Amino acid sequence: MLVRIKRIYEDPAADDGYRVLVDRIWPRGVSKDRAKLDEWLKEAAPSTQLRTWFHHEEPKWDEFQSRYRAELDENEAVGDLRRILASQPVVTLLYSARNEEENQAVVLRDYLTEHSTI
Repeated sequence: MLVRIKRIYEDPAADDGYRVLVDRIWPRGVSKDRAKLDEWLKEAAPSTQLRTWFHHEEPKWDEFQSRYRAELDENEAVGDLRRILASQPVVTLLYSARNEEENQAVVLRDYLTEHSTI
């Protein structure tokens, strides 16, 4: 199991494997054709309330991670992602945030890796 993360604005690549968008809102300026998605799991994204609170403000990053992990503990979409991971050798989680180091895909990838049963 290999879980990668990538901005949706980057060109799709053959080694992306199974491409899953993990944003709650469709990214601006990206057509469905250009996205080359295998799946859009908006339910795996942070809740609207958490996303609005965080607003990609760096001082809130640690608290955001804790709150999002708590949401993931109760999120049924995590089971969907586990099934995808079990059936695909490479999965790329796609996100639209500008910050490539502090975004929900980073937390989600780490969470899935840490809680892997594969």
